[in-house]
Amino acid sequence: MEIKSQIMTVAGQDWNVAVLGPEDATRTLLLCNGIGASLETIGPVAAHFKRTRLIAFDVPGVGASPTPWSPYRLSNLTRMLNAILDQLGVGMVDVFGVSWGGALAQQFAHDFQKRCHTLTLAATAAGLFMVPGNVNALRKMVTHKRYTDPDYMLNVATELYGGEVAFNQEMLKNHTRAMKAGDRRGYLYQLLAGLGWTSYLWLPRIKIPALVLMGKRDPIVPPVNGKILAGRLPNATMELVDCGHMFVLTQAEAVADRVEAFIHEEAMAES
Repeated sequence: MEIKSQIMTVAGQDWNVAVLGPEDATRTLLLCNGIGASLETIGPVAAHFKRTRLIAFDVPGVGASPTPWSPYRLSNLTRMLNAILDQLGVGMVDVFGVSWGGALAQQFAHDFQKRCHTLTLAATAAGLFMVPGNVNALRKMVTHKRYTDPDYMLNVATELYGGEVAFNQEMLKNHTRAMKAGDRRGYLYQLLAGLGWTSYLWLPRIKIPALVLMGKRDPIVPPVNGKILAGRLPNATMELVDCGHMFVLTQAEAVADRVEAFIHEEAMAES
């Protein structure tokens, strides 16, 4: 799927932003990607949304969004995202966060709940109050080498992500080709943004409908973390996907269908 994007500037920071899908869609999905992943990597799942407009972006320091001079907190990013939505003329959104982007999605839903219809979280956790995954997998997450060295990515992907990755090498190669990594400082800033962060204490304040999707065989974020999220969110449903950490890509059509059904079911309930 070809992704056309534009550079938008907020508070002196350039963001690479893409608006995808039908212009007359009744719902708009704000998609927050995983750590180090540029918006080009969302192509496989974005292609399966038929009734929904998608807004995706490169976090500062990733892809075509330049690295800021200093580190940031997730709340800094949510304020800038809110301003980007204003610039685009978008009102209410449904928020979808994957892995690291799940933390950003939780923060956005907390900071700007009145702007959110629903919250969907995939392969993510509540930050500091999480059950850690496989030590070897987490060690490999510290470096952004998998985003700059395709051969390294192919060698470590099975251990790192688990699930269907070992049997879907073509998907993995396409994903690797789509990646446009930022510099090491940009990746470090993403890691630092999550350092000490947790949503655990304020999740009960997020009253909007929530869908939590977790991979049964995720070595990075074990599915018990989904139970923690769903247990803290007042209006949440948790579902397991028979895959590992990358189920949003390995089962792209099924995930897109489920998320789209969820947000449009909620749209009917609101009307």
